[in-house]
Amino acid sequence: MTDFDYIIVGGGSAGCVLAGRLSEDPGTRVCLLEAGPRDTSPFIKAPLGLGATVPSKHLNWAFKTVPQAGLNGRCGYQPRGKVLGGSSAINAMIYIRGHPWDYDHWAKLGNPGWSFADVLPYFKMSQNQERGADDCHGTGGPLNVADLRSPNPLAQAFVDAGLEMQLPRNDDFNGPEQEGVGSYQVTQINGERCSAARAYLAPALQRDNLKIWTGVQATKIILNGKRAMGVAYHRDGQAHEVHATREVVLSAGALQTPQLLLLSGVGPVATLRKHGITVSHELPGVGQNLQDHIDIVIPYLSPSSLAMGLTPGGIAKLTKGIFEWRRSRSGIITSNSTETGGFVKSHPDLAVPDLQLHFNTAIVDDHARKRHFARGYCAHVCVLRPKSRGSISLNSVDPMDAPLIDPNFLAEQADLDSLVAGFKLTRRILEAPALAPYRGRELLTANVRSDKEIIADIRDRADTIYHPVGTAKMGNDDMAVVDSELRVHGMVGLRVADASIMPTLIGGNTNAPTIMIAEKAAEMIAVV
Repeated sequence: MTDFDYIIVGGGSAGCVLAGRLSEDPGTRVCLLEAGPRDTSPFIKAPLGLGATVPSKHLNWAFKTVPQAGLNGRCGYQPRGKVLGGSSAINAMIYIRGHPWDYDHWAKLGNPGWSFADVLPYFKMSQNQERGADDCHGTGGPLNVADLRSPNPLAQAFVDAGLEMQLPRNDDFNGPEQEGVGSYQVTQINGERCSAARAYLAPALQRDNLKIWTGVQATKIILNGKRAMGVAYHRDGQAHEVHATREVVLSAGALQTPQLLLLSGVGPVATLRKHGITVSHELPGVGQNLQDHIDIVIPYLSPSSLAMGLTPGGIAKLTKGIFEWRRSRSGIITSNSTETGGFVKSHPDLAVPDLQLHFNTAIVDDHARKRHFARGYCAHVCVLRPKSRGSISLNSVDPMDAPLIDPNFLAEQADLDSLVAGFKLTRRILEAPALAPYRGRELLTANVRSDKEIIADIRDRADTIYHPVGTAKMGNDDMAVVDSELRVHGMVGLRVADASIMPTLIGGNTNAPTIMIAEKAAEMIAVV
């Protein structure tokens, strides 16, 4: 079959939701295209498997940015899931929606239907909250949200340290208040990862009206004038086409959705002409407005066996944990490593938290690509609403080539100022009494004390914490790519539904909001 009602490009967090929801109607023919393989790897099912996938090219696009002036000319790292489930198959499984302010702000920017009151039903619809339903949470949805089965006392000590610093305790970051420190809930079920593929596609695999094609690289949107007619793709080195009678929906993510639009001749005229691409539709905002959470990590060595590390004892503990996990789906393998954290304000007069903390029970250095044969832990701090704006463009007209990624980190002084404040606050927490029994020396920052030294360290080591958004933004201004119904401006039969449509970056992890966007998009599409 080469004709479908809907073609969805990208089997990540959004694409899985769309394919699952749209195919609930047996009269609707749906085709999902995913460049990566099926989600059968044990490194996906086992939560701690992210330690193998995030720093490597296993199930991971493992992109690099262009040299970043704000990071002393370093090229940043941009891991993205290359597998059914996308980044929800390799991420830290943290379930965070962001602050209600973020969505109310979207609505004020000219996006009706996207206030927090508007989107909350879709968050609740998507969710099976193991704690039960209430005004903020739902049950019975595909995405299982749970407390960690075997929490590490070391991670809890970080929460205690935050309380000693007079930060409020928060037992539900998705509840009435976001500010405070506490434990993260995770997208897990019975001690296993609950990716978007497991949540939304696994129940749909037997549907005759849903085709899931993996190992398929989309190369171009097939256009007839301003109408999307289908998708050209490569599979096993051969060129093919698949056609849509209703709509093509792009869900390839904030890095690759704009790349595919540009390859199809949709975007800024200067960019298209630079690469010799025929202009099919001028849309200057394609690939612009890239936003990402800039993050710095402070690692410590630890004498405690609760800290993970590549030591003989740590390896033995990990081996024992594998057997426990296989037997009872409990123990260290159920950890997402980043078990606790918080949302804090760099200045007390701020209306909403502007910094997020992630505490990791292992040493993370350069995205865990630099290995230390020692036990330790660390804390991340990121700027939640950066002012810097970057872009996505083309390295070449070869669709197999990686996109040109320029987050433009720390281009705005305000972002650097916020990260310096976050560094100082995070260090104060890490030096609090509650962590004293576990604390060794600072691994990388022992001699970093003055503001000048902190800034130098940030420029030497800071990078993404994996939340790129905004490159096909929703709105009605000259740089908007989609309208509030997620239809590409000036086009017919073409929508975008993924993190690229966010006009501004939300204050938190982006996987749950991406799933919400897809839930809302599926409803919009189904009523057409």
